[in-house]
Amino acid sequence: MSKKIFYFFTILVITFVSCKQTNEITTEEYFDVVNQELTGDLAYETTAFVEKYWRVVGNTGFNKSVYKIAEQLEKDGYVLEENATGEDFLTYRIETRPLKRPTWESVDATVTINGEETPLLSHATNRNMIAINSYSTAEEGVTAEVIYIEDIKKLAETDVKDKIVFAETHPGRIFKTAVTEGGAFGIITYNNPDYLQPEKNITSIQFRSVPLDSVSKSFGIAMSFEAKERLKNSLSKGKTTLNVKVKTNIYPSEELTIVADIKGNELPKERLAFSAHIQEPGANDNASGVGATLEMASVAAKLFKDGRFLPKRTLTFLWGDEIVSTRRYVQEDSIRAKDIKWGISLDMVGEDTEKTGGSFLIEKMPDPSAIWTRGNDKHTEWGGRPLKIEDMTPHYLNDFVIEKFKEQGKRANWEVNTNPYEGGSDHVPFLRGDIPSVLFWHFTDQFYHTDNDRIDKVSKSTLKNVATGALVSAIELVNSGENTAKRVLKSIEKAAISRLEEEQKQSKLAMENGDTLEEQIEIISTWEDWYLKAVNTTNDMVNDASLIKADIEATQKAISDKALEVKNILGAK
Repeated sequence: MSKKIFYFFTILVITFVSCKQTNEITTEEYFDVVNQELTGDLAYETTAFVEKYWRVVGNTGFNKSVYKIAEQLEKDGYVLEENATGEDFLTYRIETRPLKRPTWESVDATVTINGEETPLLSHATNRNMIAINSYSTAEEGVTAEVIYIEDIKKLAETDVKDKIVFAETHPGRIFKTAVTEGGAFGIITYNNPDYLQPEKNITSIQFRSVPLDSVSKSFGIAMSFEAKERLKNSLSKGKTTLNVKVKTNIYPSEELTIVADIKGNELPKERLAFSAHIQEPGANDNASGVGATLEMASVAAKLFKDGRFLPKRTLTFLWGDEIVSTRRYVQEDSIRAKDIKWGISLDMVGEDTEKTGGSFLIEKMPDPSAIWTRGNDKHTEWGGRPLKIEDMTPHYLNDFVIEKFKEQGKRANWEVNTNPYEGGSDHVPFLRGDIPSVLFWHFTDQFYHTDNDRIDKVSKSTLKNVATGALVSAIELVNSGENTAKRVLKSIEKAAISRLEEEQKQSKLAMENGDTLEEQIEIISTWEDWYLKAVNTTNDMVNDASLIKADIEATQKAISDKALEVKNILGAK
């Protein structure tokens, strides 16, 4: 027997005996251990490294981030899959695929109003000013008159040839008409949304893109509020000419995705998968998700090597291109996909909320709050379309992670909130693959997608809290069994009754304002149905459903009894 095998066998025995003696590690012990080991330091250091780069899939910053992750995984004991043996439970791989389109990266740019010494915009202070897919200008730049298009419906009938088109809209809306068809040298636009508080954050630029046009090889420039006002002021005085210098790199590349696994010892095919996307230029969005996920992988590996975490199921960490990499992970292997039991996305998880605004949010799987959003349920300013009853995805994961994060909130005096399902991040491919999934994020963020989303807006303590809540949730889920299922059932019953009581209050208010009893009964019945079905999903924690059959039935009865009571109080016959 090799020393490695003997070491692992010894840990296995010690862990097994320990679990037998304590009858499973408690939630409190998980929190104690993870809070001690997970400091937020690695998450913050990684966030600081990644946010230095303007990251597009395949470009220098994206790839350096991937290899930075790989370097840390190696330090933590993860073995490259191609070098791994059957004795290696910590492994990782870097997947490479050719990109169908070239990658892009910004290098430098200035925009100057002729006759003025101070640039209107400079890449050194506004690194989001160059629209993605813009080409370089000649070294001396492009000098041309600016044409302001106040009504973009009139753009097609305006002569803009050899001009620079200025409009207050997304550059993608006008690029084809202005440049490809109209012959403009390029476009310069402004359209920061109100939630960015542009009149306060006057230098912020939200990153934008234009179509990749290898024929015209033109450019798009996005403006801050301050730059927009300066340009409009100049135009109000008469003809205005701009000099625009742009330097970018556009070249063939490959797409990298990095995946790390801690292999389960009993049910290795079943897994929980964390996903964090690398691309986008910001610190909170989403260098913070990259950093938090990496520290989780690091701490989980340490606990495994110390014998304090022996997962029954596999724990997976994935970093790549937002939605694309996660969707591929779900779709490319149908056998693997059916065994992904939980998917969790970390996106914008490091906010210093005193600076950015908003709060930490758990975006729930689709539940009735995404149909009837009322009371304490609120959509964010990111927005979400109203769902229908057939869109619901009942599952215990919502209330499970909410309970875990509320516990961490109490321990750290940290605010935790939720929002109804809205979509738009890596939880979507999981859900579309019928895999229970939630999103951890922050909103509203007044620096969202802007070049002011930098490391000074990131909080190490927030990174620690999010990563701790996420890792504790994961450890419990991958090790879940009969006892966990029974605890979750009690938690679901408590959450369901609380929800029904709240909906009773909201229904009374609604009827006082003229809504019908019939509609309110439908709302109560939909919540009842959602929770009854969510209760049944706890069967995925056990191999033998008969072990918790009586507990499921008791929980469902308690929920139905409460729903009936609420309906009667509201006046149902």
